[in-house]
Amino acid sequence: MTVSVLRTAEGAWWAALDEHRAVPVETPATTTAELLDDVVTVHMALAEARAGTSTTQPRRIAELSLVSPVTSPCRVIAQMTNYVSHVRDSGMNPETVPLTFFRKTSGSISGPFDEIVKPAHVRFLDHEIELGLVVGRPLDVGTTVTADNWRDHIAGLVITNDVSARDVQLPKTQFYEAKSYPTFTPVGPALVLLDAGELDRLSEIGLVLKVNGEIRQDSDLTDMIYSPLRALQELSRFQALAPGDLILTGTPGGTALKAPPRPVEIIGALLPPAMKWKAFFNSQSKNDKYLQDGDVLELSIRTPDGAIDLGTQQTKVRYA
Repeated sequence: MTVSVLRTAEGAWWAALDEHRAVPVETPATTTAELLDDVVTVHMALAEARAGTSTTQPRRIAELSLVSPVTSPCRVIAQMTNYVSHVRDSGMNPETVPLTFFRKTSGSISGPFDEIVKPAHVRFLDHEIELGLVVGRPLDVGTTVTADNWRDHIAGLVITNDVSARDVQLPKTQFYEAKSYPTFTPVGPALVLLDAGELDRLSEIGLVLKVNGEIRQDSDLTDMIYSPLRALQELSRFQALAPGDLILTGTPGGTALKAPPRPVEIIGALLPPAMKWKAFFNSQSKNDKYLQDGDVLELSIRTPDGAIDLGTQQTKVRYA
C-alpha cells in the first residue's frame, strides 16, 4: 500500500499524508536517508492517526509550506533521451539511441511550489517532467541487479522537473551546467513509498505537464525506452548509489526544444559551430514555447485509477 511522505518547512519536519490531512511523524530524521531508515515510524504515525490514538494533531495540507521530500546533499543522476517521443522530437532514432546518463548538482533541488529562477544570462528556458526514483537500499559498484531484486533498491517515487537552459546545453554540449542552476530541479510534493507489487505497475503511470493550463507533455511509461531495471543494471557497473539518492528517468516529447527539419540540419552541419548555433537560436527566438517570466507550470504523475498518485507540483517562473 502506498504511503505518501511530506516534508514541511515548519511544524512537523516530516508528515504522512492521510487523504487531505498531514499526520506529523515524530522522528529524529533530518535527511531522506534517515527517514527511510525509520520508515516504521511513518507507518505507525499513520496507523495511530486513523485509529484516533495519535498524540499529535493532524494539519490541513493547505496550512503547510512544503519543501522537497528529497534532501540535499545527495547524488542526482538523470537518464538522457529515454522516451520514444522525446527521441523523435530530438531528431534521433529510438531503435539506436543508447542508454546514457548525466549528473546534476543537488544544489539544483527546490521545493514543489518554489519559483523557478532563470539566470539573467539564460535566454531559452525549457521544462522536462520526469519520474524520479528515490534510492532506498545501497547499490554498490558490481552489484548484480536482476528482474527479481531491482525493486529492493527503490524506496519510492517523486515528481521532478529537469529544467534546462538550452542555450547553455547545446553549444557547450554541457548538460551539467545547463541543468544545475539553483531551482532547476523542483521535487515533490510527496515522496510516495511503494512496495514491490506496486512498483510492478510503473508502466501504467502517466505524466502530464501544463504551462498556464495548456498541456505540453502528456505520456505514460509505455513510451519509455530503458526501464528502471536496465538503468540500475547499467549504473551498477560504475556508479555507487546510497539511500536518498535521486534518479531522473527521462522525459517524454513535448518540450519546447525540437530538432530542426532535416534539410536545415544538413545545411547547419556545414557551417562553423559559432555560425551554426547563432542561426539555430535566431530561429528559436520565434518559438513561444520556451518558458516566460510569470509562466505557471503544473506537473502531475499518477496511474489512471489513482492508486499511485504523486500529487501535483506547481511552480512559477521568475526571470532574475
